[in-house]
Amino acid sequence: MAELTLVEAVNRALAHELEHDSAVLLLGEDIGVNGGVFRATLGLQQRFGCERVIDTPLAEAAIAGAAIGMAAMGLKPVVEIQFSGFLYPAMDQLINHASRLRHRTRGRLTCPMVLRAPNGGGIHAPEHHSESPEAMLAHVPGLRVVIPSSPSRAYGLLLAAIRDPDPVVFLEPTRLYRLFKQEVADDGEALPLDACFISREGRDATLVAWGGMLHEALAAADRLAEDGIDCEVIDVATLKPLDGETILRSVEKTGRCVIVQEAARTSGFGAEIAALLAERALYFLLAPVKRVTGYDVVIPLARLEHQYLPSVDRIAAAVRETMEASA
Repeated sequence: MAELTLVEAVNRALAHELEHDSAVLLLGEDIGVNGGVFRATLGLQQRFGCERVIDTPLAEAAIAGAAIGMAAMGLKPVVEIQFSGFLYPAMDQLINHASRLRHRTRGRLTCPMVLRAPNGGGIHAPEHHSESPEAMLAHVPGLRVVIPSSPSRAYGLLLAAIRDPDPVVFLEPTRLYRLFKQEVADDGEALPLDACFISREGRDATLVAWGGMLHEALAAADRLAEDGIDCEVIDVATLKPLDGETILRSVEKTGRCVIVQEAARTSGFGAEIAALLAERALYFLLAPVKRVTGYDVVIPLARLEHQYLPSVDRIAAAVRETMEASA
């Protein structure tokens, strides 16, 4: 058991799979000699060699395309894209090939690849470096979309993603890479994909969040507890396929729900969860579902980021509004 940051947990999971499965290999821009832009692959090329940890040209479409070919032939490639804002050249490969390979070949071929990318804001990066495109990715049939919220979940979920026989997009919250440490056992135990985690139990309102926003949700729950408002906090973790049953059970218990996403508001993934609640939990609700989100603008640069990202104050205010609406 070691105390690891999230980026160290990612490194540990990659090393574990490289060591125990000869089909696993890594490829991406600057991941070998330099260990990646955030050093998630630091030391892995030196340990496993340049045929297993491959530095590629700056060509995201080519990287993703090569990975699909490798996966179709029985390898398990793990691709790193330097920032989620650089994903778009690879989208053609993900949408038209990776996600369709099983269906297109009637199950004769699968695509066991993982595409990793830093995701979201909070580190004052320039344009294209702080985006949250999870809703766009979750809309693609055949792709799994996973976003960890802690070192232990990053380790276990990444192991599960690499072992999955179908393509997984694994978005790593940039702000959490070195925000805190957590005890992580390097035991090779994967966490279940397609499952939400209840991070805090409560009775008065349900807070639903994922990735970096889970921590604002937990902080808001702590603040609200001082006023006697007991919040249950759910970490979605796997957005696609969504474990709606865990969310529905929680809202049936609390009668209130606030969904927190850092992505822009319109057509964000929080709207999908709100639709689920409208369709299947309407008669349990004591107040309208609320969303706390980013704004419908390009995420501002540097010092203005904090005005864009959902804050503890905004989340707590939304919960209080749901409490007052049902009083």
